[in-house]
Parts: sequence; C-alpha cells; structure tokens
Amino acid sequence: MTTRRVFISYEGSDRMKAKGFRLLRYNKNVDVEFHERHLLDPVNSTNDGYIRRCINDQLNGTSVTVVLVGENTQDSDWVDYEIQRSLDKGNGIVAVKLPGVGDDKVPDKIRENGGEVVGWNPHEFDDAIERAASQRSKVGKAKVRGRVGAGCGR
Repeated sequence: MTTRRVFISYEGSDRMKAKGFRLLRYNKNVDVEFHERHLLDPVNSTNDGYIRRCINDQLNGTSVTVVLVGENTQDSDWVDYEIQRSLDKGNGIVAVKLPGVGDDKVPDKIRENGGEVVGWNPHEFDDAIERAASQRSKVGKAKVRGRVGAGCGR
C-alpha cells in the first residue's frame, strides 16, 4: 500500500486530539501509515490572508484531507476553508468523528462532496484514507457545493 500524504484539519479546541491522531502512525498495534501536513501549532497571526497562505502551503503535495470532527468543527470558518481548498485541489476527504461526537456535527460540505465519514476506530483509518485517495483519482477535482466562510482565528 502507498504511504499517503494527508492534510489534517481540525477545529482549535481539538488540537491535542489532532496531535494524538498524527501519533497513531507510530503505534505498532495500529496499521495506519501516512505522512502528514498540518497546522498543529497555531499560526501566530490575525491576518486572514497570511493564515490562508499558511493553510495553502501545508495543503501542497497532499492527496487526502482528514477532517477530525469534534463538537465545534461545523462552526469553524477555518475548517470550512480547509475543506473548500482541499476540494478545489482535488483531495479526497475523510471525516473522522472524535469519540462521543454524533453525525450531526459533521460539516455538510463533506457529505455534499462525497467525503466518507468514519467513527473513531484507528484500525479503519488506513483503509478510509486509501478509499479517499482512490475516489480522488476517479473523479479528479470535485464539484464543490457550499460557501467558504471568512472568519478569524483557527
């Protein structure tokens, strides 16, 4: 199986869970392999244009975006922007619901554009990433629905 380069998207209050997600690839009991791009350390700026450039830089070279879905993800303008930019560049999308998070918290833009939603089961992540990469190669750039919100802060 190919090692995928994934972009990890998350809402700011889920930062520690995002760090835990990226560490799964080092767990010998979990069969998941990827190289990640992310903004796990907050961008030290309130300039929206600069933050967008940082996000776009991290998206370069990725083929799949993993959106970690927590209680507030659907309300994050920055996650919305990351999903939109991922779709614009043709990335496959996988939503991973954090433990205890319901389906109602998954951003609409993910399902509207064919993104898969999986629960928190590390043994499923590798296969879900592969399916997203495969979907990406079949459809090319996605037909994107929804709008990008403009907000500040991650």
